[in-house]
This record gives sequence, C-alpha cells and structure tokens, in this order.
Amino acid sequence: MVGLCEVGRRNMSPNSGPKRGHFAAPGHRFARTVAGKMKCHALFRCFTAFIAAPLRSLALACAAASAAPALADPQGALAFEVLVRDEVQARILAQRPAEGGAPRIEISVGELDSRLRLAPCTRMEPYLPAGLRPWGRTRIGVRCVEGPTRWNVFLPVTVRVYAEAWVARGPLAAGAVISESDLARAEVDIAAAPDPVVADVRQAVGRTLARAIAAGEPFRTTHLRPIQWFAAGDTVKVVGVGRGFTVVGEGRALGAGLHGQKVRVRTDGGRILVGVARAAQTVEVRL
Repeated sequence: MVGLCEVGRRNMSPNSGPKRGHFAAPGHRFARTVAGKMKCHALFRCFTAFIAAPLRSLALACAAASAAPALADPQGALAFEVLVRDEVQARILAQRPAEGGAPRIEISVGELDSRLRLAPCTRMEPYLPAGLRPWGRTRIGVRCVEGPTRWNVFLPVTVRVYAEAWVARGPLAAGAVISESDLARAEVDIAAAPDPVVADVRQAVGRTLARAIAAGEPFRTTHLRPIQWFAAGDTVKVVGVGRGFTVVGEGRALGAGLHGQKVRVRTDGGRILVGVARAAQTVEVRL
C-alpha cells in the first residue's frame, strides 16, 4: 500500500511538469490533467487497500455476532456427545471379532470449529456418512431435524476397539517364516489400522511375512504374503459354480494362483475363463 502511494507521488509530482514562468504547450496541459487524474486514482486505490481488510473482518464479526450460539439448550453439548457415542457403539458391537468376548470400545468425540455458530435445535440426529465405518480415525455427521433452521455438521471421531488378537512375540523381519513360537495373545487396539487382524493361528503359522512387524504388534492380513496354490502352466481343476449346480473340469493356468486372487485358465477346448484361486491346484469360476 505504501509502495503504491509512493509510486503515485513520485510519478505524479508537480516538479515533473514545466518550471514556473515557462510556457506550457497545450499538449503539456493535457498531460498534466491526465497525470492529476492518475494520481487521484492511485490515491483511491491506496485508500481502498487500507480499509478493505478491516471492513471484511468487521462484516465477518457482525455475521458471527448475529448467529445463534452453537449447540444451544435444551440438549446442549453433553447430550450431543452422548448421541454420537450411542450411534458409533451400536454399529461396532454388530461387527465384533471372531475370537474372544465382546470388545472394549473407547470413543473420543472431537470438537466443532470454535468459529462455527449453529442455530438452536430441538432434536439432533447423528449418522455415519456413506462409505465410512466407525473404525479408527473417522468422522460422524450430525444434523438438526427439528428446529427453526436445519443444519448439518461433521465431527471428528476416534474409535478404539480393544480385543484379544495374535501379536508378534518379538520383532520379525520381512521374509521371515512365522512359527507358532513367534505368536502370542494380547489385548490390542484392533481398530488402529483398517486391515483385519489374523483371527486363526493356522492362518499365520508357516506363512511368510510381506513386511516387518514389531514386538507386540498384531498380525494383520496385509503382513502375510499370499499363498501360492499353483504356478503358471500348471494343470488345475476348474470348479464352475452356478445357482444350484457345480461343474468340474480341467484347464491350464495362465498365471500364478495366489490365494483369493483372480487368475486366467485355458480349458481343453481353448476357451479362456477367469476364476479365483481357492485351494491347491483349484480355480473357482462363477457361472
């Protein structure tokens, strides 16, 4: 702002015109008129820049002051948090781990932005946004369903689910083959990562680690390299599964058969099918 005014003063200085007593040509009088207008325009821009930011701040402050207080009674912030906890806990209990008893659930509800102002609401309703599940760090939506003004906000939520799981007794490097002595049972936060934990010890023993694991860390499905049931070029059994019937045939695998992953198979008749490697030398094809 100061730089702009200084440029205007330097460029529009009266000393830049003809000296007193000198004859001023008509063209020069025109130039002085244009220079004067440019100087006024520059000063106006300086003045605008000086007051624009305070005016914007004042407008925002007025808008905030005229808004109603956030989460006003009758429910208040405490009841608001209770609603969120009930919604999240109900959904987690429906997906408890396969082993052990009921998990111990801890829910930490975050806070709304302190600058946010919401109209008073008679009844609020928590809900989970589409595609999100109450697991680890997530968010939950809360909307006003009864009130003078309907609104919808999102709250950060951290969900911890403590349950018994198979953990590493000590640190293991990537590529290590897991033995039963490498496993121990411990209570851990299974919601600390999105990948499911290994529920059955038989799913881990004899498997190779795809990545390193620290002592006390739970074994998750992503820690384990997929089982290879057959290699490319092997003869495999093709099991076609339809609605109420099963067809069994043979074919030649066109790729490695990794457990649970898709693989192409060429039948004796030359037809190429896409199925899933389910067991040793076996491909399941949905018909």
